[in-house]
Amino acid sequence: MKTMALAVLVALLSLAALVGTTTAVVSADVARQAKDDAEAATQNPGQDAPAGHVHTGASAGGAGLVSYAGQTAENAEDLVAKRQPFPAEMPPIARGEVVDVALTLKDVVIEVAPGVKYSAWGFEGGAPGPPIHVREGQEIRITLTNGGSIPHSIDFHAARIAPDQAFKDVNPGESITYTFQADDPGVFMYHCGTKPVLAHIANGMYGAIVVEPADKPLPAADREYVLVSSEWYLNGPGLDQPAAYDAAKAHAIQPDWVTWNGYAAQYVAHPLAADPGETVRFWVVAAGPSLDTDFHVVGTVLDRAWVNGDMTQYQTGVQTVGVPAGGGAVFDVEIDEEGMYPFLSHSFASVDMGQVGLLKVGNPKGTASH
Repeated sequence: MKTMALAVLVALLSLAALVGTTTAVVSADVARQAKDDAEAATQNPGQDAPAGHVHTGASAGGAGLVSYAGQTAENAEDLVAKRQPFPAEMPPIARGEVVDVALTLKDVVIEVAPGVKYSAWGFEGGAPGPPIHVREGQEIRITLTNGGSIPHSIDFHAARIAPDQAFKDVNPGESITYTFQADDPGVFMYHCGTKPVLAHIANGMYGAIVVEPADKPLPAADREYVLVSSEWYLNGPGLDQPAAYDAAKAHAIQPDWVTWNGYAAQYVAHPLAADPGETVRFWVVAAGPSLDTDFHVVGTVLDRAWVNGDMTQYQTGVQTVGVPAGGGAVFDVEIDEEGMYPFLSHSFASVDMGQVGLLKVGNPKGTASH
């Protein structure tokens, strides 16, 4: 087990990308391993963390909660290099007047940082769920199948629909189907809305749906990426056995990891790509469950920003834009100079816990020292 400084990681990024050596994300000095009870926490997601996980030594935010931030496997670099990153590229837009979206909920063990395993609830077996790409005016037919062990549901922020009918709980082994008209363009969150919602989102039940404007198309973009931010609250390091949800940390908003698309700094080891002069569009959702995302690209200015999903107007020349938990926003950048450009939340505690990636423009040489 080891704790590596994010500053060291970022300093080595460009070199690592060019020579094929990848580095794992991590943060600050933290408490070492404590005993955990993953199965009990998973079976009681809405309950307080077991007493064995609340200590008075090194703490997260001084609340007596042990932090596992930054603790990764000994072979973290190898793990991150071999890992297939979550695909951030925008999927093709769905065709037809009616778009069928079928999602199956599963109880799964995923990895949220190098060697850090977590007992999650995932749409289609992962976190986040798959990005959905539709056009304004299409009818969306949602089918949720519950392959897990407790009731779950699915809430689409893009839907104007009675939640007591559409977003109701689905028991294990059962399914629900409902439809809504995608009349509001933008990028929206979808998530489980079953109580306690905090636990269900924190356990990985979230994703993004992009609704492209139909009447007033956006300016052309050469590359489009979907980024979903979220935080993870662990009741153990997740190295020897999977960690599970820690309710006490979640209520205190003291995460161990904060990620883009479910895995700490995966786009540092595997940067997103662009060519000089291309317009790159980021569709960003802040899944939370509690933290906002202050979106920023180091080394440039946001050329266009559609704030909080309002696609009727945009701001220009913006340095940082806040995306509230449960909200979405769209950002364009055009970068002419080759280089490695970090994209992150300018809340740097989140950066230290993994919410950072790289946009590799062209084929830069040398190292990233920022």
